[in-house]
Amino acid sequence: MGRKSSSNGTPATAALAAAGVPFVLHPYAHDPSAASYGTEAAEALGIAPEKVFKTLMVEVEGRLAVGVVPVSGNLDLKAFAAALGAKKASMADPAAAERRTGYVLGGISPLGQRQSSPTVVDSSTLALETMLVSGGKRGLDVELAPADLIRLTSAVTAGIGTRTL
Repeated sequence: MGRKSSSNGTPATAALAAAGVPFVLHPYAHDPSAASYGTEAAEALGIAPEKVFKTLMVEVEGRLAVGVVPVSGNLDLKAFAAALGAKKASMADPAAAERRTGYVLGGISPLGQRQSSPTVVDSSTLALETMLVSGGKRGLDVELAPADLIRLTSAVTAGIGTRTL
C-alpha cells in the first residue's frame, strides 16, 4: 500500500479507495491532552469501545508487527507472539513505530503504512459487522468490515486482546 494521498485524505483512506473497499469516515475533535487516543475516539464518536480498535506496533524477534485490538482492552503480548509463531514480544519503540508506518502516535492506522508489517487482528472482530480503526491521523477513524481489514493487511486473527473496561 502506497503512501500517496490526496490533500483531504490520508494514506489509509487512499488505500481503501484504491482497493474499492466501502468505508465510512468518522472525524472527531481530537483533544491533545487525552490520556488514551482509542478511548477518546470511542467517547467522542459515541460508539461502543468494543467496536473501536487501536493499532499497536510490536517488536517480535527483532522485527516490527502490527496488533489490532479493541480500545476496551489491552494487547496480550504472549498471545500476540504465539500468533506469529514466536516466544515473546514487546511494545515497539514509539519513534521506530512512527518511522515504519509513516504515521504519528495516536494516528497509526493498520492501513496505508509506509512499510507493511505482519499484522494480527483480535478475533473479536469476527463477531462484528463493522469496526473502526484509525484513519491515519489523530481525530479520524474509518469504519469498515473486519473481513476487508483482514484481507487488505494480510492479517491473521487470534485472541490477542484482554478486556479491561
